[in-house]
Amino acid sequence: MSFRPAPAPQAQRILDFARSEVFERTFKEGMALVDETAAYLDGPGRAAAKRLSRLGALAYAGESLRLTTRLMQLASWLLVQRALRDGEMALGEAAHDKYRLAARAPAGVDSFAGADEVPEALQALGARGAALYERVMRLDAEMYESPIARRDDVNDRMARLAAAFAEA
Repeated sequence: MSFRPAPAPQAQRILDFARSEVFERTFKEGMALVDETAAYLDGPGRAAAKRLSRLGALAYAGESLRLTTRLMQLASWLLVQRALRDGEMALGEAAHDKYRLAARAPAGVDSFAGADEVPEALQALGARGAALYERVMRLDAEMYESPIARRDDVNDRMARLAAAFAEA
């Protein structure tokens, strides 16, 4: 999907959200999680990683990379919405696909060999990051997907469900 100008009601909804208390709380939560994660990875997490086996250290590295990648995508999205709110970015630019969050299947730390050694603190940060990512991804979809695209998606899903039940 490429950039399409948002219909006027959708544009107003996007701007209203960017100016809302919900956005402000989400922004603060996201940035606080970024700071908390950085502090953990640079301090207690670094020390904990040194005590892990080779396999545990690899699992730690994989989980920390997944978490930091997710958080940087969140921070980018939040900063774009703030720039939109503050008039530093036009709605057309903020609505561009390059600023959308991609749907990703949430994978837990247990998908890595050695996951049983990953410190609970990193696992907890990962779970919080995944939950926030999912919440913001839903906000992004609600704000930026066109109502026509959502209706078409619902119709496609209904057709697939009907076909699946017809086969059963």
